[in-house]
Amino acid sequence: MKRTLIIGASSNPSRYAYLAAQKLRSHGHPIVLVGRKKGFALGEEIHLDKTNWEDVDTVTLYINPSHQPEYYDYIISLKPKRVIFNPGTENPEFKSMLSDKNIIPIEACTLVMLSIGQY
Repeated sequence: MKRTLIIGASSNPSRYAYLAAQKLRSHGHPIVLVGRKKGFALGEEIHLDKTNWEDVDTVTLYINPSHQPEYYDYIISLKPKRVIFNPGTENPEFKSMLSDKNIIPIEACTLVMLSIGQY
């Protein structure tokens, strides 16, 4: 299973980040949540701090590119295998930085990837 860090996590069940957390869990993937507002989603705490999580395989982004620079160093320090840029989060600058660090940037939808077995 692929431990996934969701950046831009939300406690609002109508948000895509919440739906992704739900779907990741239903597929057996452990999740870690980081958001801009404290709360809970699916019984998991949404963290405000940039905790150094162990064994993060995938980071999936649900934050606007204008908010991503504050997470660049943090995400790179976790050494995930890949970072998924969900629709609306595409960021050529960050994609280039990730590639330079041998982290695979993927422009895709986490929900679609899970539903078609491509996660």
